[in-house]
Amino acid sequence: MQSYSFGHLSNDVAWNTYIAAESRELSNTAITLALLAEVDERKLYLPAGYGSMCDYCMQACHMSRARALKRIRVARAGREFPAIFPAIAEGRLGLSAVLLLAPHLTPANVAELFAAATYQSNEAIELLLAERARPRELSMFGQASEPASTEGGPIALPGDVEPVAVRLPVPCDASNALMAMEPVPAAAVAKHSGWRYAYSGERQEKLCYVQSLLAHARPGADMDQLLDLAVDCLKAKLEKQKFGKCSRPGKQRGSKNARYIPLEVKREVWERDGGRCAFVGTGGKRCDARAPLEFDHLDPVARGGGATVSSVRLLCRAHNQYEAELIYGDAFMHGKREQAKQRAAEAKAERAAKEAAKAAAAAAAETADEIIPWLRELGYSLQRARRGVELCAQIPDAPIEERMKTALRGLAPKCVHIKPQSASPAV
Repeated sequence: MQSYSFGHLSNDVAWNTYIAAESRELSNTAITLALLAEVDERKLYLPAGYGSMCDYCMQACHMSRARALKRIRVARAGREFPAIFPAIAEGRLGLSAVLLLAPHLTPANVAELFAAATYQSNEAIELLLAERARPRELSMFGQASEPASTEGGPIALPGDVEPVAVRLPVPCDASNALMAMEPVPAAAVAKHSGWRYAYSGERQEKLCYVQSLLAHARPGADMDQLLDLAVDCLKAKLEKQKFGKCSRPGKQRGSKNARYIPLEVKREVWERDGGRCAFVGTGGKRCDARAPLEFDHLDPVARGGGATVSSVRLLCRAHNQYEAELIYGDAFMHGKREQAKQRAAEAKAERAAKEAAKAAAAAAAETADEIIPWLRELGYSLQRARRGVELCAQIPDAPIEERMKTALRGLAPKCVHIKPQSASPAV
């Protein structure tokens, strides 16, 4: 059994032992993160019964969510930029420093940023990134001032300016990760532990209106009771929408779609699986994921599987994809996913084109309607004024004067001949 008492060691031995252990810790951390990145890339947590890498770190390794997310983000950044792992192993960069640098790293600047951030504190790295993001300012002599160097020591402030306790902005991802790791003061927890901290004026007005509507059925109900009632109503609505939960189920309706699952089957499957992923890993570990859940056919529909209670189960999206890859193969599922992405992109582009055409038509209609009041002022009826707008349809971007001339020419009686104005001859 490992002993954790080192009081018997001499000063020199204790110091050297600590230095060696510290060096091994950094090296082991880098190796662990590199392996984590590989496991995450291959999704080896899925056959073990975990829905994500974060779930594995939290449930199997008993990490906090903040620590798990921090390590996963650093590992993924290291997979994209392998120079991160040696920097961690040698102690040149910490995990928090990598999180700060990761959003700004590119293949072209990774060496430069690592050299500037080596052995620097998080505050110095934040200043470094802020200086790089800030446009270079002109000095009083008209030359662009260079960002202050952070190499070999803290950033020097110009002149005799005294540093102030101001935290410069950092990238959103890194900032969120750092904030997630910082302990929340007890006062803040107490202040935001209830419903009321999220109240806004509009929400308060809605709740007061609902309170007045329930004055007879629930007299004296406070806001917390109203919110509980609202959550219960939303819960019942979503359960009915998701798997058809109801007190009096009706007759089962069929469908020609082979993938259709009747609501009665969905209800029984949901209750049987407890609203939780039913995948069981190789070691007997059942996945704990409760969202997003999908109904999966044990016998694939493409191979003649039916939609019965015994042949349908609940799976999280990750394990549903994993099972499909086991049955159909990685290449087939990758192609299907790419086709789905392409269809989604085409549908998005089509919607954008329709919206653009609709906006252009609305703008053209608004522009065309500008001449109607002027034609009405000249005594034309609304019907004749709209006819004048139609005559101007070919020149929607022309000035209003030109469109008025075109409309008047078209609306003039046949007996009136309006000749276009020609340039006056030169004298």
